[in-house]
Amino acid sequence: MLRAFSVLVMSALVASFAFAATVSGPAPNFSLQSSDGKTVSLADFKGDVVMVNFWATWCVPCREEMPHLQAIHERYKSLGFTLLGVNVEDNPAGAAKWLKENGPITFPILFDPKNDVSKLYKVVSMPTTVLVGRDGNMRFIHHGYKPGYEGEYQTQVRALLRE
Repeated sequence: MLRAFSVLVMSALVASFAFAATVSGPAPNFSLQSSDGKTVSLADFKGDVVMVNFWATWCVPCREEMPHLQAIHERYKSLGFTLLGVNVEDNPAGAAKWLKENGPITFPILFDPKNDVSKLYKVVSMPTTVLVGRDGNMRFIHHGYKPGYEGEYQTQVRALLRE
């Protein structure tokens, strides 16, 4: 509970200073259990443009951006684009319940209850969104969310799909 509160406070502070950056370097590979019980690895999507979105149900900006992420997933999934939602809560049951009540969310939702993957990606705010090119390298990172980021996401996804 204390960890969730600390992350909530940090997220609120960082979200008020939401920003995006260009990054480079290989995206750390990971494997997590998905909401349908399968193990999913980033390596499964080699050759695709991948968006990895770290989120939590207690994060208001995360909930606000979720319908936009679903729309991006629907729009680009047939073009070699994959969106992976990584939930960072201790108990995946709460996230599963929220998704059921607020869905449909059709992109893979993965659970990182020990925050191992979040640490690999140095997540310091909720949400954090990382865009990975077809070559497996990280290209863009967004810390926090503000309305309108979805337009920037789409611009970056389209640019990566053209490469």
